[in-house]
Amino acid sequence: MSDPIDKTVIDLTSRQHGKQAPVPRPPHFQAKRIIAIASGKGGVGKTNVVANLGYALGGLGKEVLIFDADLGLGNLDVLLGLAPRWNLSHVLTEEKQLQEIIVSGPGNLKILPAASGIQEMTHLSSHQRQRILKEIEQAIDPFDILLIDTPAGISSDVLYFNASAQEVLVIVTPEPTSLTDAYALMKVLYMKYSERRFKIVVNQASSSGDAEQLFDHLKQVCDRFLNISITYFGAIPFDANLTRSVRRQELVSERFPQSESSRAYKRLADTLIGSPPAPDIAGGQSLWKPIAQREPSSGS
Repeated sequence: MSDPIDKTVIDLTSRQHGKQAPVPRPPHFQAKRIIAIASGKGGVGKTNVVANLGYALGGLGKEVLIFDADLGLGNLDVLLGLAPRWNLSHVLTEEKQLQEIIVSGPGNLKILPAASGIQEMTHLSSHQRQRILKEIEQAIDPFDILLIDTPAGISSDVLYFNASAQEVLVIVTPEPTSLTDAYALMKVLYMKYSERRFKIVVNQASSSGDAEQLFDHLKQVCDRFLNISITYFGAIPFDANLTRSVRRQELVSERFPQSESSRAYKRLADTLIGSPPAPDIAGGQSLWKPIAQREPSSGS
């Protein structure tokens, strides 16, 4: 029996090739990529991966904007040694336009800072979420890639921003709890938002062989219990230079460009550029997935 989700995609495609002509897209669809980076579990080095990957992409000539989507406990600015005066909370209160709060980071990076210590930002309404996406879409023209640093867990905001992105990159480590929480995140995204494609990056890997073995184990479980597709996207080795860089509020890719982890981030950036997203990731007149315009389904 064919997958009902696949059938829906086929039906939509058939209609596009029938009487209805495809809706023309504005110019900013041509090169924009929106990638959510998630983890399920905290403490796996996800924000470090986001920042260093963004830095490496900038080194390849890409204009990169990083959105810190940990809206109430943002820490990307702290990691980078930045002290932004304004953040996303000032946009929602209409004190600032989104373009006005973007700050410059290392290299070619631009950062969209979240709030810190504002509890109200952790419980956004559907209207507020959609407003954030609309504001970002209006500000994205100068950029090639938007990386969304989503917080750990499976809260409604976490799920929404992951499901709204064109691609989802899941960070795992060799810790068993990291794998179980990553699996739980992918399961909920599949059940609630019909998200079926995930890219896996193994962080703090002891070796490439161990990383691939860990991925194979996760894939076996997903193949057995979930109707999703996960792809091995690379590994970041454990690197003492990374710890030194974090303490200095610097990126290892900038401070120690020849370190093992820095070279791994460059490979990850090359892999990302060399693997364009699936053609059906966005639709209509929005950069975001259509799921961003409605609440999740009630799938169990």
